[in-house]
Amino acid sequence: MGFWRHELGFEILNQVVNISMGNCCRRSVRLAHASYSTPSSEAANPPTTLYSTPSSQETSSASFGINSLTTSSSDASFSVSVKPFSFNDLKSATKNFRSESLLGEGGFGFVFKGWIDESTLTPTKPGTGIVVAIKKLKMESYQGHKEWLAEVNYLGQLRHENLVKLIGYCSESENRLLVYEYMSRGSLENHLFRKGVQPLPWLTRMNIAIHVARGLSFLHNLETQVIYRDLKASNILLDSDFNAKLSDFGLARDGPTGDRTHVSTRVVGTRGYAAPEYVATGHLTIKSDVYSYGVVLLELLSGRQALTEETAMSEESLLDWAKPFLSDNRRVLRIMDTRLGGQYSKKGAQGLAALAVNCIHSDPKNRPFMGDVVATLEQLQTSKDVRRTPPPKLNHRGIKRPSYTHKTTANR
Repeated sequence: MGFWRHELGFEILNQVVNISMGNCCRRSVRLAHASYSTPSSEAANPPTTLYSTPSSQETSSASFGINSLTTSSSDASFSVSVKPFSFNDLKSATKNFRSESLLGEGGFGFVFKGWIDESTLTPTKPGTGIVVAIKKLKMESYQGHKEWLAEVNYLGQLRHENLVKLIGYCSESENRLLVYEYMSRGSLENHLFRKGVQPLPWLTRMNIAIHVARGLSFLHNLETQVIYRDLKASNILLDSDFNAKLSDFGLARDGPTGDRTHVSTRVVGTRGYAAPEYVATGHLTIKSDVYSYGVVLLELLSGRQALTEETAMSEESLLDWAKPFLSDNRRVLRIMDTRLGGQYSKKGAQGLAALAVNCIHSDPKNRPFMGDVVATLEQLQTSKDVRRTPPPKLNHRGIKRPSYTHKTTANR
């Protein structure tokens, strides 16, 4: 076991904590953390969000301090440096936050594309240095200062190949900004649900499922567990090689300690993804994340969103639609994304569906731990049948048929 500790510096931390503590009492928190890759005007069907209701049992957030964290993961690091940027630096990096630098907009605020020097991290001219994503908090943001601080606290300490890297932050006057590595492929949400986008191949979907599971397993196996609490397709970002990373840690919480079985907190999350027992009671555990992960697995299989504005009106979620098919190995193939054109492993799809069923079990005690999920997925991935997808179908002239069509709506 490795033991790592990182401190942002007492002066910086005290400044950040004092500012944030003074602003953390506000109205209910909206839970939509939109990916920086999707401008809000282009989001076709954003998931319906829950609103927090302050609980008399809510515990104080552990995100106001820098905690000692222990993990046994070999692909994680804790020797972290998080750079404090000045507001002028970030203005220069984004060309004064001009509209052409805008990448997207979410509940936190606006996200801009910026350029910094790879070695010195100072702002550079566009096209030189490295690209970064800069999130700028809206003054009226629902997520607000407490969530901004949670991101600094968690991503400022943790490094893992399946967590988005936080490069730095800005806390100057009323300005709150975060600087991240740039994820060029955008969000999983874009690739699964956005019209006109090339569908993700089967093996890419398998890899994404494994990457997300590894990221959650890392968080859950820290000495002080971290509950992500907002797993959804828009918070899973993809790099140029389609490696998946978890982003947006504003709602993350430390897990229960000692003899406690859960954390009592306000109910936050996204409808369609949030575990039912958590929504009903406010009792939060790592198994809440497991449930959300099961929903994401169903999205990867079906190409359908957990809940859209249209399905919210009819109150039929992805789970409601898929459940009648999940108990039968033959019928389960009916939920598969038609844009795959049948080019996927049947045994792999059945194995992924069976895992999803376990993850969304109504009793959280019967849901698997994420470490077991990773082991199951890796075993599936190494199966020859899973890695061998059916050859493309040919027409009578020997020409490859299209593997998908954007007009296909049979399973939607």
